Amino acid sequence: MTTAVIIIHVLACVALVLVVLLQAGKGAYMGAAFGGSSQTVFGSAGAATFLTKMTTAVALVFMLTSLGLAVFSGKGAPPSVMDGASPPAQTAPAPEQAAPAPTTEAK
Repeated sequence: MTTAVIIIHVLACVALVLVVLLQAGKGAYMGAAFGGSSQTVFGSAGAATFLTKMTTAVALVFMLTSLGLAVFSGKGAPPSVMDGASPPAQTAPAPEQAAPAPTTEAK
């Protein structure tokens, strides 16, 4: 099950990168204002909505697979790091030292 989720996650990563790179930047339409042509593969306005929807869908798949992998990675692990730790070794208490004698200074 984990292997299938990892494969879907990697494919979603690659698809997300490609879809984002296909989108035009904010300044891409500036050339059209000065007489440049606006011929694109998806039509004049069709690419923006199609690529936006595609980005949303792929990002949703990416987030869901990320959550799924996080859930699967927690299965089988102890609930705490300290569950598998051994108790501390018993040591003898340190011997008590005598308090230093008070010193008197002449003023």
